[in-house]
Amino acid sequence: MKIAFLTPEYPHHKTGSYGGIGTSIKNLSKGLIEHGNKVIIIIYGQKEDAVFEEDGIIFHQVKNVKIKGLSWYFTRKKIQKIINDLYDNNQVDLIEAPDWTGITSFIKVKCPIVIRQNGSDTYFCYLDGRKVKPINKFHEKYALKNADSVLSVSNYTGELTNRLFELDLNFTVIPNCIDNSFLVANPVAGDQHTLLYFGSLIRKKGLLELPHIFNKVVERNPNTKLIIIGRDVPDIITGSSSTWEMAKELFSKEALKNVNYIGVVAHESIKQYIQNATVCLFPSFAEALPLAWLEAMAVGKSLVASNVGWAKEMIDDGTDGFLVHPTDHKLYAERINTLLADPDLRHAFGEKAIEKIHSRFAASALIHKNMSYYQTIINEKR
Repeated sequence: MKIAFLTPEYPHHKTGSYGGIGTSIKNLSKGLIEHGNKVIIIIYGQKEDAVFEEDGIIFHQVKNVKIKGLSWYFTRKKIQKIINDLYDNNQVDLIEAPDWTGITSFIKVKCPIVIRQNGSDTYFCYLDGRKVKPINKFHEKYALKNADSVLSVSNYTGELTNRLFELDLNFTVIPNCIDNSFLVANPVAGDQHTLLYFGSLIRKKGLLELPHIFNKVVERNPNTKLIIIGRDVPDIITGSSSTWEMAKELFSKEALKNVNYIGVVAHESIKQYIQNATVCLFPSFAEALPLAWLEAMAVGKSLVASNVGWAKEMIDDGTDGFLVHPTDHKLYAERINTLLADPDLRHAFGEKAIEKIHSRFAASALIHKNMSYYQTIINEKR
């Protein structure tokens, strides 16, 4: 098969910043190529138009068209021509795109379009308690209605998306996969009393809850350290240019002394930071099926994570991690302190987490599911 991914991001130094969607596409692409398939990555929103090949993948960088009021339309038509030219030259059988901002609305191509729901703007605005831009909601709904098929990375995301858009789409759940190279055989103990948060520094991921939680941890365990890794993001609610600066104000004087904000690190370095941590923290309000959680579980780390929706499809509370609502700072801190005090419990959680990744979320467990799904859609379109 020849699969093309249309995406706003991908982990490559030529293509700009990226997040979990880009990493999950990279993991999936690697597995598809290893099983004899061809992969093309079409990345829009780029600084220039370019084509290059690396690691068996052909990359098409697409610069958005700039026409006042009509950029969205002509950019889509530009993407449409690229895809149809690839199809006419027998280079693509199927295109997969994200639901984010409905990039495939008004794109009419000769091959089937699959949308994978990693969370639309409408979805995240709802979970974050914000109003969505009407134009984004329009494009997202139109793209979903006109897709040949819809995937969702979690059942929660698929069901909530249907409800928010007042749709009744049949969707197939295939979770994001994690590269098998991230897996370890046994949990790594890590440093004593080191907590790790990694991900964008943004309100929706609970970054502004983290100081309140850590303040309570330090009251009981004053030697505990908190490492924060990720890109600082402007706050959409207050207009502040730095969510990190907002968060700093919320730490107690004693707690802030134990906080180390490292900033952005290369993805290949993340695994070492996870291994060095005692417990990983993810107090998020809005996710679909976060890759960061899977990576921490793959290394056998104990997690204290949000208990919202998608989380229960990833973690069994009290078996391979703890789930707590991000605003319940007291209970969240208690769960962290329980794990800090009990290495046997941490090890037990880690073993169960590794087992779950192997059976449900590793590339080796999911590549064939994706391939079978793609082949069915291609056959139906012919």
